[in-house]
Amino acid sequence: MKIVIVGGVAGGMSAATRLRRMDEQAEIVVLERDDYVSFANCGLPYHLGGEITRREALVLQTPKSLRDQFGIDVRTGNEVVAVHPGTHEVVVRERDGGREYTESYDRLILSTGAAAIRPPLPGIDHPRIRSLRNIPDMDGIAALLGDAQSAVVVGGGYIGLEMVEALRHRGIAVTLVEAADQIMTVLDREMTVPLLAELDRNDVRVLLSTTAKGFADDDGRVVVDLGDERLTTDLVILAVGVRPESSLAVAAGLAVSDRGAVIVDEHMRTSDPDIFAVGDSVQVTDTVTGNPVVVPLAGPANRQGRIAADAISGRPSAYTSTQGTGIVRVFGLTAAMTGATEAALTRAGRPFQKVYVHPNDHAGYFPGAVSIHLKVLFDPQDGRLLGAQAVGADGVDKRIDVLAVALRAGMTIEDLEHLELAYAPPFGSAKDAVNMAGFVGGNLLRGDVALWYAEQWPDLPSDAVVLDVRNADERNRWAIPDSTWIPLPELRDRLGELPPGAPIYAYCRSGFRSYLAQRILAQSGWPDAATLAGGELTFQAVLPAVAADRELASA
Repeated sequence: MKIVIVGGVAGGMSAATRLRRMDEQAEIVVLERDDYVSFANCGLPYHLGGEITRREALVLQTPKSLRDQFGIDVRTGNEVVAVHPGTHEVVVRERDGGREYTESYDRLILSTGAAAIRPPLPGIDHPRIRSLRNIPDMDGIAALLGDAQSAVVVGGGYIGLEMVEALRHRGIAVTLVEAADQIMTVLDREMTVPLLAELDRNDVRVLLSTTAKGFADDDGRVVVDLGDERLTTDLVILAVGVRPESSLAVAAGLAVSDRGAVIVDEHMRTSDPDIFAVGDSVQVTDTVTGNPVVVPLAGPANRQGRIAADAISGRPSAYTSTQGTGIVRVFGLTAAMTGATEAALTRAGRPFQKVYVHPNDHAGYFPGAVSIHLKVLFDPQDGRLLGAQAVGADGVDKRIDVLAVALRAGMTIEDLEHLELAYAPPFGSAKDAVNMAGFVGGNLLRGDVALWYAEQWPDLPSDAVVLDVRNADERNRWAIPDSTWIPLPELRDRLGELPPGAPIYAYCRSGFRSYLAQRILAQSGWPDAATLAGGELTFQAVLPAVAADRELASA
């Protein structure tokens, strides 16, 4: 059997090497239009920032190493310009010399990836406006960094934030421009608030709800037109997203989605039974919502390449869905997520409940403990996990990985209570952050706790009492306006100060003390008592999104 693979990197090379392991006799040809067929594209920003010092470390395999180790015919600088399903041929153009030739196939795998979006704006072709997708892009940016003192990064997603960090590590002043009203739209907005504070601590200017209208030249520098403001800078990084590179599939008559993604089945087979597609150019199914989505991540691309190879080799493996597990570092903080966000569930009309917890990453009595801000979403009927997000200085990655496995396994919020996770004081707590989310969510599901949420504050009932159960120092520093203050240790003795039977909305810093207050109140004549989910920490993060016209008052 002869298999031709169009494009390398994660999906294409995973398919090629898996095919060889499954079939020593197969003829495998990889056609790659660029010079690099296997490289660590996720490492590109970290080389630009100086953390990965050796450029060569990013090159994982070469045509020679793939030929020597796997017997694969890898041809770089060879671009497939047409696919002819009827004759089982592709048309290839050599970059050097421009010669065209045809290559036959028995099975074809398209691993064409995604292309960086470059909006059709005036001046977009300025030589100091760059995107980052591959090693030539990286080299082009690196060549401009020597004399750069300022940069504008357009787009606050993964690549945008990684490039902000890389440029600041190089001592370059950075302005981040984001069209949405938040950075990292794969997170819910309140979870991005700590990231904004971290950007500010590292002298990054962030402009939200702002778009670039166009660009102009100023003696070799770039003028960025933001409508109300014009910035003159040495470098612009465009990181506004990617689009599926599916032009070959479209021209070949393969089925594509309205977003231009190639439609495949669970074996990565396209509408043509002899053509497969993998990676950033394909449409997949969202694990939680079941909706068709395009999720350009390296992990799914690798698995899809392997599954396409298995299908061609006659093995019954299948790609089920993508849950969008991801992680990003923003200076001293890490943000990670898996499954659906609250925003995505709302758009899909999917019922959910949510909990927030803010436990330490390891035992509080062991030096260096820091908070993890964790949000978990689950089904209100059966407790099935729907999504999770976490932000913190340490321990975020392992918690999200645990929750990603739990979500994939179909576990419930109550199952989290029973997970036996590694514990020693330097690494965790006897009640891990994941367990804590399970305790709170399980209590909510069983009716052992009633929660109220920060976004409800502007519309609380007129007879509601917002009850602050924190200590005097906390009260003097900050308080919800018009709240009643009764410290938790005094609550049992001062219940007579509260209106009989009135709805009580208790709060503290993180939600634990107000939970204790809610349990006291619920059993003492206040059945409508509730505790603020996530406490003050979550309230202050949510407030800008739900009550921008109201200021927090100091007591």
